[in-house]
Amino acid sequence: MTDTAPAPTTEKSASADAARGPRPVVRVDVPAPAAFSLGEPDPAIALVTIDRPEALNALDAAVLAGLADAFTRLDTDPTCHVIVLTGSGTRAFAAGADIKAMAGASPTTIGPIGGFEHWATLAGVGVPIVAAVRGFALGGGCELALLCDVVVAGDDATFGQPEIKLGVIPGAGGTQRLTRAVGRARAMELVLTGRSIDAREAERLGLVSRVVPAEETLDRALELAGRIAALPPIAVRAAKAAVNAAQELPLSEGLARERQAFFGLFATADQKEGMAAFVEKRSPRWTGR
Repeated sequence: MTDTAPAPTTEKSASADAARGPRPVVRVDVPAPAAFSLGEPDPAIALVTIDRPEALNALDAAVLAGLADAFTRLDTDPTCHVIVLTGSGTRAFAAGADIKAMAGASPTTIGPIGGFEHWATLAGVGVPIVAAVRGFALGGGCELALLCDVVVAGDDATFGQPEIKLGVIPGAGGTQRLTRAVGRARAMELVLTGRSIDAREAERLGLVSRVVPAEETLDRALELAGRIAALPPIAVRAAKAAVNAAQELPLSEGLARERQAFFGLFATADQKEGMAAFVEKRSPRWTGR
């Protein structure tokens, strides 16, 4: 995704813009635009874009509320099978929280100012989320990437939890999800020093799924989303839930949860179709039932 120069503003167009109100800070495109390897847009893929390029897509309360609203609507839409999340422009996925808004906060006011009530909503989304990350993904931006299920990073991406340099610590899952992603020793070093890492190191540590040429980041994420969207949606959601449970449950409970989900899928039409297609040596036709 590249920046585009704004069209010249005339008095008439300025009046029309004022009548429409302020530009949304979160943009939703359904269907998402087609990836370079796909022939046409896939209606099962939604593209959600954080649209505050002038603030490096910083996560203020309005952005988080917009993301929570968009994700909730898409998660309850049976035609949406995958969400791709990205940031507007090429400089940042999300460069962290809005520090100016937080600077004067107190322990009792920081929650609403930072929009922290929305993080649980984002984490509870059942449909898979693929992050397309270019540029900075720092602080809350790194935490947002960690919350996604698959992270496709451009080779210009930078990740980190620099909160310690501001006299605080990560507050939206950074100490917990980063530790689960890269291990205690590496997470401790990154959190305690506030050091940023490039995309290649993030891939080596296990923070991102794959690194691609920067200009191909969104297309590669859409391509990957297309592969997921082509699979049976009930099974895909069950797989996401089972993998996420592995981060939170003891092994015995996780195995029991996995087995329960596996058995439950035998009540779906897609299971019958998938196994029949395998036996009959043909392509399956998924119905989402």
